[in-house]
Amino acid sequence: MHYFYILYSSTLDSYYIGETVNVELRLEQHNSGYYEKSYTKIADDWSLELVLTFKSISSARKAELFVKKMKSKEFIKRLIIDNQWFLDRFNQ
Repeated sequence: MHYFYILYSSTLDSYYIGETVNVELRLEQHNSGYYEKSYTKIADDWSLELVLTFKSISSARKAELFVKKMKSKEFIKRLIIDNQWFLDRFNQ
């Protein structure tokens, strides 16, 4: 299984979108500054807002890219609330 996730930082009032095979480890890495060149390094209060399970890495990456291209905080907020259509579209 592969996971698509959305993190939120209240310090930055910002979302971060990613994909991984281990959500708990990835969250810990983001909060610890493990990724030195990552946007998430500038805050240490990232929390999981959404985790969706995908059948393959390619499906999770397509979903991640789609959300990042939207560049919309409102879209992300709606996705967190209602995501079944999103899973149906990308979890092939």
